[in-house]
This record gives sequence, C-alpha cells and structure tokens, in this order.
Amino acid sequence: MAIPSKYDASKVEDKWYDYWIKNNYFHSTPDEREPYTIVIPPPNVTGVLHMGHMLNNTIQDVLIRRARLLGKNACWVPGTDHASIATEAKVVAKLKEQGIKKSDLTREEFLQHAFDWKNEYGGKILEQLKKLGASCDWERTKFTMDPEMSESVIKVFVDLYNKGLIYRGYRMVNWDPEAKTTLSDEEVIHEERQGNLYYLEYKIESSKETLTIATTRPETIFGDTAICINPNDERFKHLKGKKAIVPLCGRIIPIIEDEYVDLEFGTGCLKVTPAHDENDKNLGDKHNLEVIDIFNDDASLNSFGLHYQGKDRFVVRAAIAKELEEKGILVKTEVHTNKVGTSERTKAVIEPRLSDQWFLKMKDLAQPAIDAVLGENAEVNLYPKKFENTYRHWMENVRDWNISRQLWWGQQIPAYFYGDGKEDFVVAEIKEKAFELAKKKLAVISTEMEKSLKIEDLRQDEDALDTWFSSWLWPMSVFDGIRNPENEEINYYYPTNDLVTGPDILFFWVARMIIAGYEYKDEKPFQNVYLTGLVRDKQRRKMSKQLGNSPDALKLIDDYGADGIRVGLLLSSAAGNDLMFDEDLCQQGKAFANKIWNAFRLIKGWEVDANLPQSETAKIGLEWYEAKFQKTLAEIDDYFSKYRLSDALMAIYKLIMDDFSSWLLEIVKPGYQQPIDRKTFDAVIEVLENNLKVLHPFMPFLTEEIWQFITERTTDEALIIAKYPTQKAFNSDIIVDFEFATGVVSGIRTIRKEKNISFKDAVELFVVDNEKNSKEFDAVIQKLTNTSVINYVSEKVDGVSFRVKSNEYFVPISAENIDVEAETKKLNAELKRAEGFLFGIQKKLSNERFVSNAPEQVITLERKKESDTLAKIETIKSSLASLK
Repeated sequence: MAIPSKYDASKVEDKWYDYWIKNNYFHSTPDEREPYTIVIPPPNVTGVLHMGHMLNNTIQDVLIRRARLLGKNACWVPGTDHASIATEAKVVAKLKEQGIKKSDLTREEFLQHAFDWKNEYGGKILEQLKKLGASCDWERTKFTMDPEMSESVIKVFVDLYNKGLIYRGYRMVNWDPEAKTTLSDEEVIHEERQGNLYYLEYKIESSKETLTIATTRPETIFGDTAICINPNDERFKHLKGKKAIVPLCGRIIPIIEDEYVDLEFGTGCLKVTPAHDENDKNLGDKHNLEVIDIFNDDASLNSFGLHYQGKDRFVVRAAIAKELEEKGILVKTEVHTNKVGTSERTKAVIEPRLSDQWFLKMKDLAQPAIDAVLGENAEVNLYPKKFENTYRHWMENVRDWNISRQLWWGQQIPAYFYGDGKEDFVVAEIKEKAFELAKKKLAVISTEMEKSLKIEDLRQDEDALDTWFSSWLWPMSVFDGIRNPENEEINYYYPTNDLVTGPDILFFWVARMIIAGYEYKDEKPFQNVYLTGLVRDKQRRKMSKQLGNSPDALKLIDDYGADGIRVGLLLSSAAGNDLMFDEDLCQQGKAFANKIWNAFRLIKGWEVDANLPQSETAKIGLEWYEAKFQKTLAEIDDYFSKYRLSDALMAIYKLIMDDFSSWLLEIVKPGYQQPIDRKTFDAVIEVLENNLKVLHPFMPFLTEEIWQFITERTTDEALIIAKYPTQKAFNSDIIVDFEFATGVVSGIRTIRKEKNISFKDAVELFVVDNEKNSKEFDAVIQKLTNTSVINYVSEKVDGVSFRVKSNEYFVPISAENIDVEAETKKLNAELKRAEGFLFGIQKKLSNERFVSNAPEQVITLERKKESDTLAKIETIKSSLASLK
C-alpha cells in the first residue's frame, strides 16, 4: 500500500471514524474487566458545537481513549438535555413564523410541535462531536425527555414529596418576563448597571407636609402599600401613626416604623411594595400590609397601572418620570449604580414576583454532599482544588430550590388538584394513583364528596419541572438506576469515574448530582470532577455569539483537522485555567501531525538488510530512547493523575518532536543510499508504535492511520484497542549522559555554522575531560557531527573552543576545512561593524566636554569598550589573514 507524500486529515478522519463505529469499538457492556465510565454533560438539544464544547469533549475523549488502551471497559454515555427555557422559546418563535400562538394550542398539540422541532433540529451537536473524534457509546444515547428518563424524574419527585422534602409555597420568586417562568436563585446573574435614583414627594394625609422618598423604580409606586420610617429617626417621629398619599393613583397608605430602614440611604425612609421586592414582602408580612401585584407575566403593567396599563415596565419608567416631573412630584434625579438580576438564559431583567411554586428543601439533603467533597473522608475530588472554596460557599448557604417552571416543554409536575383549596391536591406518578389518593383524602372529610369525585375532575398542575431537576439524576438515570435500582448496568457502571465540566455549573449540576447520588444510591455519583477553564479570545474576552469572537468550530476542523484542533486546544489549556484561544495553536497542532507523518515516511523509506549487524551507535541510541520513553511515560501517568492533560500532551510532544524525530532518527538513520540492519529497523518500528499508543488519546485519527500503514492489521489489532505501554524500570544515568552528549553535538554544530564548515568535511575534536563522563556516546557524537576522531588531552589546543559543564572542547580550524569565500565575507562584515562601533566610542572619548562631565565609572566603561573592540578587530584581521 503506497504511503501518501502528505498527510491529508480530510481523507483520513471520516474513514477511521466509520471504521471504529463499524467495528463497535465504542460500545460497552458489563463484563469481568474494570469499568471506566464517563457521562457526558448533556448539551442543550438546541445547541451547536462551540469552542467550550470542543475543549470539554476533547478532554473527555482523551480520558476515555486512554482508559480503553489501559484495558478497562470504557463507557462514555452521550445525550442531550431538553433545555426547557431555550427550547420552548425556539419552538414558540417557529410557531409565530407560521402564524400560530402557543396560547391557541393545547399542551399536547404544543408538545407535538416541540418534539417535531427536536427531531428535525435537535441533537445536531452530537453529530458534530463525531467530527471531533468523540468515541461515545452512541448506542447508549439518552435524551432527558425520553420516556424512561421522564419516568425516573417523576418517580423522584413523588418520593421526595412523600418524604416531606418537596412542598408548595406562595413565595417571592425570580420571574423571567421573556420566558414567562420562574428561575432558581442560581439562574439569576447579578450585573452592575448604571441607572437613576428618583426622589419623589408623597403628600401626608390631611396636611400640607410632604415626604421625599428615593426609588430606583418609579413605576412601582402603583404597588405601594406603606411608607416605612426608622423609629429612631428624629426627623420623622412626628409622622408616627399618620398616612400618606401615593402619587398619581391617590391611594391612602399607612406610615409604619421598622428598624430595617437604613438611616443613611436615600432620604432615610422608603416606600414598601410587598409584591415586587423580597425585603418589602418581609416587611409586609410583619406589618400585615396589602399586597398589590402591578405586573402582567410579560412585565407590562396591569390595571393597577392606570393609564399605563399594557405598557412595558421600562417604557413606563421613562414616561412616568416625565409625568411626575411635570406635576412637580419628582424633586430630583441622581445617577445611581446598583446590581440588577438578569436571566442566565434570556438575559431579561428579572422581576421579583409572588407566586405559588414548588420547592425542594435543600439544607438536610446538602449535608452528605458537603461531607463528600469537603469532609475528612472526602470521596469526591475537585480539580483544581481552588474550586472547593466556591463549593463550600454555595453549599453551606444553600436555599430551597424552586423546581417549578411555567413551561410546557419538560416533565409535567405530577400534582393533581381536585378542589378549590390550596391543599386540595395529591401527588402521584400516574393519574389513576392520584385518583385513589384524592378519594382517600376526601373520605376523611366526607363520604359523599369521596363518592362524587370522578377521575375526570382531577386537574394536573400545568407547570413543568426545572430542567436541572432532570439532569441531576443523569449518572443514575442513564443506567436506569432510578426505576430499577439493582439492575446489572447501574451496579457495574456506577459510580462513574470522571466528570468533565465547566465551573459555571458547579452548583447547578455537579453539586446537585452529588446530592442525588447520596439520596438515591447512598454513594457518590463520580470520583473526580475536572473543571475546565473558559475559552477566551486573545483579548481575554469570553467567547460568545454576541461578541462575534467565537470561530466556527466545524470550519476549524476543516482547516486544521480534528487532531490539530485537539492539540491546539489542549496545549493551551492548563488545568482549570481559562484558555486564551489562538488559531496559531491549531496550526501548531497541524504542523505536529505533519512532522510525525514525515518521520513515519522516512522510516518506511529505509531499505532493510537482514545480513547487516547492528551498529553500536544504533544500539546505544535505542537504549537511551527506551530509558527516555519510560521516564516520560511515568511523567505522563503522573500528569493524568492530577488532570494536567496539557502537561501530559506537552511531554509527549517533546518526546516525539525532540527525542524521537530530532535525535533518535538521526542516530539510527543509515548513510545516504545505504540500508539499515533488521534489528535496528524492527526496534525503531516498535518505538514508533509505542509513541503512537501514548499519542492516540490526543490525536486519534493520525495515529490510527499510521498504525494501520505500518503493517496489515486485523480488526482485533486496531490501535484504538491496542495495549498501552507498560511501565518498566529504566536507567536514569544513560539519560543524563545523553543530555551531556547533546551539549557537545550542539557545540560542534554551532562551530560548523559560525565558521562555514561544510558537514561533508570531517573535523577533529579535542577534549580536556574534567568531567570524566561516560564515553559510550562518543560514536553518536561523531556520527551526528561528522567528527573523524575524538582526542582526549590534558591541555588546551589551538582551535575554536566551547564548554559543556567543566569540559573544554576544541575544533582545529584551517583553510582546508572551511568555505573560505563565505568565511571571508562573514569576517569582513563583522570587521565593518566593529570598526563602526569603535569610531562611535572614540568620538565620544575625544569630546572634552563629555570626558569632563561624565562620572568616572562611565569613562572607565567606555575605555574598556574601546580596548575590547580594538582586541576584537585585531582577532578578525588575524583570522582574515590566515585565510589568504
């Protein structure tokens, strides 16, 4: 089979990926081997491949491919997340283009549209991951809304409710007016924004007196139900028990007292709007205040907003400020910076809103997960360790989780209402079971009510569960460990080994999976969590569609090959630190692939003579490389144990680029048009194969291509399932001796270059051997430098010299062994530069003003420069004379 002259990734990658798939190398079933399991952080079903996905999944693929080579039963489970908010928004937008409103559809009709959309567009990212080389067990692909996955979610909800851990409460929640759903606290991003502080005058009832109150949200005056002053504030003591009039709407509200009011902020008194601020709600509960909700679900004003009804809150803010100013109610406006909550998904500004929602009590559930990561006998390791502090802060300050969402795309909450009261509901996995429970509850109250209840009377809660409530079960549900907790697969693959994800979902997902793992398996869900950094551009900006600084991932693969991209990403991705992405890194990865390909072609181009004996040069060179390989292998294993994959790849990169290509191949390479002995050739092929094995997890396509070209292989001999090199004891002394020898080689090569000595012309080498080093690499030095003889002497000899440690080396120079014309040209150029430099120094020293005013040490330095340059000129002239 002819070996192509150039490596073309576009002709290789699909070929080998199809081959791996065809031969089922990615698939895993339980057997007697040690399992190694990774579950993919399920990307949104709406997603497309971006740089963050590429980094994260490259790391996972490196880990899974290495485990496969190590003989483990490697199982990488792929899948996608239904992403309630993002997906529903896309489906609603598509329906709108077709002239269909969500509100005109039944839930079942909408879900059919959603599944149609998912089947047409969803899961594209998994296909794109295949282009990257991801060796997932595609037969195991899961979707968080697959029937069995949804069944697991519902089962867990019912179980937690029955344990008293899930409850329904009327609470202040984070409302996303764009998605029209609640969000958990963790899905709200607090951003500093510049706004205004508006100072408004409220009239005091039955008085000409007014009270000035500062607010950042003048539109919320329609929801005011009190004014609050601090009882210790002397300025307002006379207002105790009085009432105020809300501007524009004329509502009479009480003036209450509470030490919650900050005496120093604003005017020292505040308006209380219990429906639209959590702290105001607490004040309202304490003082039994009326609650007035002024917003519709899209954050437009409702009928309480009077003539602003139906208008957006921010439109109203500008308009009402103008109206208040015209009516003399707005005293002044100041620029004010404060933190504004925004939706992680839609970026909309969050509205605090009172609503009936479902919550999961987290404090007691969280304790085992805290102990698992931070306790004395911690079972889950975070890499890098710095994230333990973040984990501790979140988990020790955990709040109840708002798990209900006002969406249809997702698992519908299994709560069934049968009456008008707040407690007239039951929770069950299916409607028939709910009907039985409802009848039992009613039987306690009235036999007649029990008998009159029909199953058709039950109304299931319209809300869906938070997407994270599905994905927190992922390591268990993908192996059906919730529905069938003792099945063969969950017992074999769980707990999983490594989780690779971003630190931004350390609480959203990682911590919650740990919580669920201890609650439902009484065991950790994974042993190690590797938290990658963010991919940023060269200006340190996070890559995003909005900034337009995120390259097209698939185009990068087309341009540089998947292996090139993988190397480029990993070489720049130190453990847990952000990655400054630069396309030059991908070019470096592509160049590395070409270098390996050319080295392979060089080896395969050698003619082998079975009758030739092995040279001592080749023998010692191979002994050295075996030791260097074993040393690097130990380093690689250590780096993997610490999840320092960038360092592991760099160690392999240096091993192949420097030690293998630049040194070993030069040592063993036969002379021009000369054959190589069989023993050396076979040993070099074995070395190459071991190099391919350690490189394969990082560059799977290139390595499989070369592996298959080396010799004809059966499907049982593919590189993807080959045996990883075994660690052995190695001779560290030979590595030290070789490093010394490379210093000698570099010294002689430098002299040849500087003195224009052709490599075709042999030189002699004289050594004052103070180091008393081993001489076993002398033959290597001679071969790599074309040195005819190495003479060990006790004194210096004439010639160009250099040092390696305390050894002195001398290469005699004569007109016979240098390129006279090139050397003359070089020396004349050096002479011209030296004479120009001397002229400048002497001009300075002949200036009486300079000599009189300059410090003595400056004059001394200049005179030394003069003498050194004069000496250099004499040396150059002497060298030129010797060439004539």
